[in-house]
Amino acid sequence: MTVVRPIINPALLRSVAGRFPTGVTVITTATSTGPAGFTCQSFTSLSVDPPPISFNVSRSSDTWPPVREAGRFCVSILAADQQDTARAFARRHTDRFAGIAHSCLLGNGTPRLSGATAWLEATVEDTYAGGDHLVVLGRVTAAIAGEREEALLFHRAAPMDRPVPRRKG
Repeated sequence: MTVVRPIINPALLRSVAGRFPTGVTVITTATSTGPAGFTCQSFTSLSVDPPPISFNVSRSSDTWPPVREAGRFCVSILAADQQDTARAFARRHTDRFAGIAHSCLLGNGTPRLSGATAWLEATVEDTYAGGDHLVVLGRVTAAIAGEREEALLFHRAAPMDRPVPRRKG
């Protein structure tokens, strides 16, 4: 049996997938040379018991190797008004933490970004190949819900400048 696979235009696929809004997070870790982190909109919680989470990271990321080597990370779930933070952590070859308030108040010593809606600490459990990305599986070790509720969304290749609508009732 011959399987015929359609050729998918990468620009079309990006356009179609970009119509699905996702939350925006920043994945951070602590290294011997200082904090490291990157913007990530492919984060998801997989289960409550046990508490695994996952995110995808580009194989060409210059920030993934320090996270992998540290073996631990923090997920800061960005608030609706943190577009500048999302952009800062998406830039390559810059000091992404310059001007970004953060602290290391959670248990594993990873930086958490101030003003986020929530934070999760986790350890790296495993990685899987996923085309030009890696799928990272992490185990949650701590969780903090912040005071802010409206999350930043990524839609059509850009952070949205409006909050997620609250549910009624």
